[in-house]
Amino acid sequence: MIKIAIFASGNGSNAEKIIGFFHGSKVIKVELIVSNKPTAGVVQIANKWHVPGLIIERQQFYNGDHYLEDLKSNQIDFIVLAGFLWKIPVELINAFPQKIINIHPALLPKYGGKNMYGNYVHEAVVASTDTESGITIHYVDEHYDHGDVIFQAKCGINAGETAASLAEKIHRLEHAHFPKIIHAVIEKTFAIQSSDK
Repeated sequence: MIKIAIFASGNGSNAEKIIGFFHGSKVIKVELIVSNKPTAGVVQIANKWHVPGLIIERQQFYNGDHYLEDLKSNQIDFIVLAGFLWKIPVELINAFPQKIINIHPALLPKYGGKNMYGNYVHEAVVASTDTESGITIHYVDEHYDHGDVIFQAKCGINAGETAASLAEKIHRLEHAHFPKIIHAVIEKTFAIQSSDK
C-alpha cells in the first residue's frame, strides 16, 4: 500500500477529490492530512473521511526535520501539496526525493513564485493580455513553483473574464486532472500497476 500525505492550507476541495478518488483502492491510500491552519476547511474534510490529521506550526516546520518523524510513523511514501502555502524545507525535499508534487493555478513558469497563489494569480492573469490560463502539476524543489513540470491543462480567457470566473474554470481543471495525475505519477514512481482505477 502506497500511503499519501496531503498538505493543504484552505478549504480542501482538491484534497476531497483526491481522497474520494483513492477511496477503496487496495494499492494507494490517503493516510494523512497535514495543515498549517487548525480552522481550515480541509481539517473538516479529513474528519468527514476519517483521515488522520496533523496540524503543524511554522517555526517547527521550518526547523526542517521536525515533522519527519510524524510522516515516518504514518509510513508516508508520497506527499501531495493541494493549496499548501508554505515553502517546503530542503530537509523534507531530501527525505522525499521526486516524491513531492504540487498543483499551481496557472501555466508555469508564468505567474509563479512567492505570494503568487489563489486569487492573486487569477487577478494577475485577468489583468494581463493572455488569452489562456490553466493548471500546472510539478515536482517540488527548494524554490517556489519551480520543479520539473509533470502536466499542464489549459482553458481560455474570455472577454470580460473576472478573477472569480477564471477561478471556477481552474477549479474544474484541478478536480478533473489532479487525482488522475497523482495516480499516474505514483504508478511510475513506485513501479506498480493498480487495476482498481
